[in-house]
Amino acid sequence: MREGTIQHIKQQFGIIGNAQALNRAVEVAVQVAPTAMTVMITGESGSGKESFSKLIHSLSPYKHGQFIAINCGAIPEGTIDSELFGHKKGAFTGAAEERKGYFEEADGGTIFLDEIAELPLSSQARLLRVLEYGEFIKVGASKVQKVSLRVVAATNVDLREAVHKGKFREDLYYRITTVPLRIPPLRERGTDMIFLFRKFATDFADRYHVKPLQLAEEAQKTLLAYRFPGNIRELKNLVEQLSVLEIDRHITQEKLLQYLPPVRSDLPVLYQGAPAAEALQERDLLYKILFELKKDMSELKRLVFELLSKDELGSQRIKEHAMLFQSVTPSPAAAVAVIAQPPQIDKPHVYEQVETLENLSIADKECTLISKALKRHHNKRKEAAKSLGISERTLYRKIKQYDLEQI
Repeated sequence: MREGTIQHIKQQFGIIGNAQALNRAVEVAVQVAPTAMTVMITGESGSGKESFSKLIHSLSPYKHGQFIAINCGAIPEGTIDSELFGHKKGAFTGAAEERKGYFEEADGGTIFLDEIAELPLSSQARLLRVLEYGEFIKVGASKVQKVSLRVVAATNVDLREAVHKGKFREDLYYRITTVPLRIPPLRERGTDMIFLFRKFATDFADRYHVKPLQLAEEAQKTLLAYRFPGNIRELKNLVEQLSVLEIDRHITQEKLLQYLPPVRSDLPVLYQGAPAAEALQERDLLYKILFELKKDMSELKRLVFELLSKDELGSQRIKEHAMLFQSVTPSPAAAVAVIAQPPQIDKPHVYEQVETLENLSIADKECTLISKALKRHHNKRKEAAKSLGISERTLYRKIKQYDLEQI
């Protein structure tokens, strides 16, 4: 495909950047759009997957029909079949009248299923039927309905891993990944960050009636060095903050760093099986738990040291495990002084205190932290998630995991 054609398509759909991976994604989208093939768009959250789904719809034979975008992760599991495929009157409690589902509404057009990995297995079976035979059955009905539409799906997780874990149907995986389309994360797009910054700065200048922001050279280097886990969405939010809050429109490196999160260079490697955005959120919670564990361990070691130092047998234990108690003994001389005290056998349960060291677990601390946050905010989950530094979705999953619904 000619470069001029790609540039024209990008201008038409507001896709900014010249990264090779981005141009390749546009090229694949343009090639597959005229067909009726199912397209699977993969990429991190905030990388622009919905923009590509609209591009495919606009260049397809279904462009005259509706384009309906559905976030599968935002629909409760108990109602998702009704939302997608519709229901008959009286199909369940509260079904006072017959309702069309999104697939019926999108007949002749395109339906975009974002976060498709969040679909329950039962709904995945229904979706497979639509893709294979172009038919579905409403909830509570017995009549098969035909539908002709384009399905574009998107996910930010590894579907092959989800298949391996039994969370995604293998037959649906092979059916829906007919044409894979990968959207590169912002950190892989190089100087596209600068182009996007300028575009957003111009947009917000028009919206708020101010002059556009200008990035100093050192600020540009800082921007390019930041990894942007939230991708384009995070960059856009950053530019909007700067546009509203900064009076001086010349953004220096020092000024930019005030708005960027501190970069940690000593962090452990994230678990590779987790989605990138979710892993980042859970990592923050994990650090809080580890810090709490560290404090508890220090307090327990100090308590055990004090208890053992009053016991003749305990004093011998301290000598044998000097390294363990190094952090709670001020100096070797002080430790010897304590050990030299007359033995006092008045703590019969001292070893029960030692055993509690083995009972600590990250899961217990995580459960405790979440319980405290929920109680502190009177079970307002949005506020609790904010105080824990995690997303509401992660908090909902943790509540279900630890059976904290009754708090």
